[in-house]
Amino acid sequence: MVSAGLEIIGLGLCVIGSLLVMVACGLPMWKVTAFIEANIVVAQTIWDGLWMSCVVQSTGQMQCKVHDSVLALGHDLQAARALTVISCVFGVLGLMVVIAGAQCTNCIRAENVKARVVNAGGVIYIISGVFVLVPLCWMANNIISDFYNPQVPPSKKREIGAALYIGWAATALLLIGGALLCCSCPSNGNSVYSAKYSPTKRATPNGTGGEYDKRNYV
Repeated sequence: MVSAGLEIIGLGLCVIGSLLVMVACGLPMWKVTAFIEANIVVAQTIWDGLWMSCVVQSTGQMQCKVHDSVLALGHDLQAARALTVISCVFGVLGLMVVIAGAQCTNCIRAENVKARVVNAGGVIYIISGVFVLVPLCWMANNIISDFYNPQVPPSKKREIGAALYIGWAATALLLIGGALLCCSCPSNGNSVYSAKYSPTKRATPNGTGGEYDKRNYV
């Protein structure tokens, strides 16, 4: 039962982490405008995401534009697009693998094989977490480097957006959940209790019955 509990907890964390990865992938708030000048009140705020850029006016109106060309994007955005999508695909694949080998399903009969399948699903979720962690750290490093670079004009400097924090939380859930799934082991319910039966001895026609003890009769 302990193994089943670890599977449920690990699968729940991994599913939540995969959903957060999808949310972070779709949000345009990977880079946001840095307010570092003397003027606190600004007319607009710029959001840069993997798929679009948005401009939020001070009046509350927001206009978004999808990136026209993939090749025109930076290397960090191109890598983030590819790795984040791969992470989402691995999240769906890991869910299918874990459900196929879970103890609450009958897709696989052998307990040892089911445990190995669940372990494989945990490894897939860990790989998914690593795939999404790489672009997050790469993007954060570029943002911080440009922020402290004096050659970058203040209008081009950005800060870390909410999507990066959501992605880091998703990475933590995927790694923890995948580790729990890797700790799953086969249950001990398949132990066989051997019962030994002594051969029955038949009585001979004369009633002397070979070695059968006559004291068994009432």
